[in-house]
Amino acid sequence: MNFDLTEEQKLLQQTLRDFAETQIAPGAAERDQSARFPTELVPKMAELGLFGIMIPQEYGGAGLDAVSAAIIIEELARVDAAVALIVASHNSLCAAHILSFGSEMQKQKYLPPLAHGEKLGAWALTEPGSGSDAAALKTRATFEGEHWVLDGEKQFTTQGSTAGVYVIMVSTDPSRGKSGISAFIVERSTAGLTIGKLENKLGVRASDTAALQLESVRIAKENVLGEFNGGFSDVLKVLQGGRVGIGAMAVGIAQGALEESTKYARMRKQFGKPIAEFEAIQWMLADMATEIDAARLLVYRAAQLKDRGMSFLMAGSEAKLYAAETAMRAATKAIQIHGGYGYIKDYPVERYFRDAKICEIGEGTSEIQRMVIARELLRGME
Repeated sequence: MNFDLTEEQKLLQQTLRDFAETQIAPGAAERDQSARFPTELVPKMAELGLFGIMIPQEYGGAGLDAVSAAIIIEELARVDAAVALIVASHNSLCAAHILSFGSEMQKQKYLPPLAHGEKLGAWALTEPGSGSDAAALKTRATFEGEHWVLDGEKQFTTQGSTAGVYVIMVSTDPSRGKSGISAFIVERSTAGLTIGKLENKLGVRASDTAALQLESVRIAKENVLGEFNGGFSDVLKVLQGGRVGIGAMAVGIAQGALEESTKYARMRKQFGKPIAEFEAIQWMLADMATEIDAARLLVYRAAQLKDRGMSFLMAGSEAKLYAAETAMRAATKAIQIHGGYGYIKDYPVERYFRDAKICEIGEGTSEIQRMVIARELLRGME
């Protein structure tokens, strides 16, 4: 397996790095402090094609591969994980679900505005009583006349208050449990869909996270997404791809923490010399760099398997698990290297520390990833 980037991917990487450093980084601290969604960045990101990364060109997207998508997410997260999460969730969840399982009519209608950034996408699975146990959702859909009527509540929905298109998972046959779940495409303007609580989060604070209230939301039969009552299987497949994106985001956070730590260690002097000359600091930097390289290779491997049309279930979970925990370790070491300055908001490493934690929780906790990996490992030994 070749992990060397192509010339096109290297150019993409440099383009995104320049964009992130000049357009995203300057306002990252302010957006985090005020928990302000980066509305002003949306047209700029749309111009770069960041809302249609893997959407085929025939639907208005860039048609890039999964490795290129990982590169983009990493470069964004290197300076602002909240912006990276906006792009990752829009592409890997909402748009990917429609692209993978939508009818041609649905693709023609919804993918172009999503790809052009005219509408942001949200993907609503989690509920107050169902997180890791995704099959326990309580939102219901009943058929009345020519429409499905949706009632329930969704929680922790990324782009919950800013999206124009939602993919919402509901129970269409409660008696069948996870085999009675379906996905629906719901437009923001649909009557009965209202925005609930906006979450005041520990990290990725500039990313919009909100609850959704569904009260007699009437949806046409044509907006059932994928196989009726087959939504749970589709959800698991969508999450596989999403985990590669979260892994890339974690690598970006860790890389940003390493770069800030290296810069600070060269500048900060104690006992008459830069702290970079002390072995204790050097070992922390060495551990960070080694683990980040390993995490990046795991992400690239999972992305390449996806690009080749091969199974990447176990590889994606390994990448997400290791990269997420690497990000937490790197951010913790970054604060230690900065000492007291790492604990205040004058330096970005405290933000990296807060941002990193979501990578161990979102799109399947680290515990869920270990369950997936163990299950696949034991299955392969049968």
